[in-house]
Amino acid sequence: MDPIAFKELLEQNYTWPSIYMFKFVCPASNENIAYLESLFNSETAEIHIRSSSKGNFVSVTAKEMMMSPEKVIERYSQVRTIPGLLSL
Repeated sequence: MDPIAFKELLEQNYTWPSIYMFKFVCPASNENIAYLESLFNSETAEIHIRSSSKGNFVSVTAKEMMMSPEKVIERYSQVRTIPGLLSL
């Protein structure tokens, strides 16, 4: 999605700062999981990781207090480096 349009949606649908829920699906590897976990503040973020039935993929849900729409967009740009990652 276009970052400008996404920012407008975030501004319309949230009051900032706000708790934002990120959902990702990516190939199951220790590197991918460790990188995703490192992006979120382990003291304040609520992170849930679930493996697929065959164990080939993991689903990661993270809820964290975000200060602005720009910070949400920044986080999405950081995860784009993971090959095969889907943002939901």
